[in-house]
Amino acid sequence: MKIAISIPENIFRDVKKAAEKQKRSRSEIFVEAVREYLEKLESRRILERLNEAYAAPETREERDARRSELDLYKRTVLKREEW
Repeated sequence: MKIAISIPENIFRDVKKAAEKQKRSRSEIFVEAVREYLEKLESRRILERLNEAYAAPETREERDARRSELDLYKRTVLKREEW
């Protein structure tokens, strides 16, 4: 798909130089840049959702489950380990 965009002259020159140096087309450089930008946005979105989830106080059920798992770990894994 072809599109037309307006970019500052200095950015165009930098992309042109990079494309020539890497023996790639300007389109490839722009596609890679947009793909990386979109991945960065998705990573930020995931991080924000994780931060929201962990910002909430631990529920009684979560606390009980965590303690049960820790107790199981102590009884099984740590029991086998030599100290």
